[in-house]
Amino acid sequence: MSGRTFYIFFFIMAILIMIFILVPLLRLIFFINPQTASVIAEKSVIISIWNSISLSFLTAVIAFIFGVPMAFLLSKKKFGKVQTPVETIVDLPLSIPHTVVGIALLFIIGRKEMIGTLFYNIFGFQMTGTRLAIVIAMLFVSLPYTIDSAKEGFKKIDPSLEKVAMTLGAPVSSIFRTIYLPLNKSAILSGFLLTWARAISEFGAVVILAYYPLTAPVKIYQAFNEYNLSTSGAIAAYLLVISLGIFLTFRFVAVDRKWKR
Repeated sequence: MSGRTFYIFFFIMAILIMIFILVPLLRLIFFINPQTASVIAEKSVIISIWNSISLSFLTAVIAFIFGVPMAFLLSKKKFGKVQTPVETIVDLPLSIPHTVVGIALLFIIGRKEMIGTLFYNIFGFQMTGTRLAIVIAMLFVSLPYTIDSAKEGFKKIDPSLEKVAMTLGAPVSSIFRTIYLPLNKSAILSGFLLTWARAISEFGAVVILAYYPLTAPVKIYQAFNEYNLSTSGAIAAYLLVISLGIFLTFRFVAVDRKWKR
């Protein structure tokens, strides 16, 4: 097989992948019309979409706060002999069915379980069926995206920069703040967006821990069961457009800043 034929074959496969991804999404987007606009105007739909966007954003922020330090430690192999087991544990949520995640978390934060009972005794209400439970479910399944993206970014930074800074007497905290974070902004932002996107789409774990308050995926599932494909499709279409708008804006902002530098 010649080099040209080889690349043509690969390009054909790449085009098929693009078609596979784009055709269903474009079909869903074109489902938006004046007839389906009334569906999105319903209060329950607006609230469910807001819940998904806001709670998933909060999830991404929490993942950033806790995940970036973890990623830095992993990139520096600070866990020594247990480095591989720790990395495996971090990535476990990626391989576990999300309904299993929901059940597992229910055994921890359920009303009669250890953490759930303690929470109820302190605050006077149960964790399940609340926005807190939704964030917990979203965080569990999406946290690896922040950690893995940031970790790979930290690995690519030239270690000699840290050595020079240390010879000049800079503390580790200062080196992390002034060298590693600025040079790794792109990877961290990518991880943030992936986490946010994954959290928005979460259904399996959320529907077990908190069917109410409704998130958009749960609302779509409810509409599909109680009404028809048209109703659920309308909600899905608007959620898709809103999500794409948010993430493309972030992407373009990030690319624009990178280009200007």
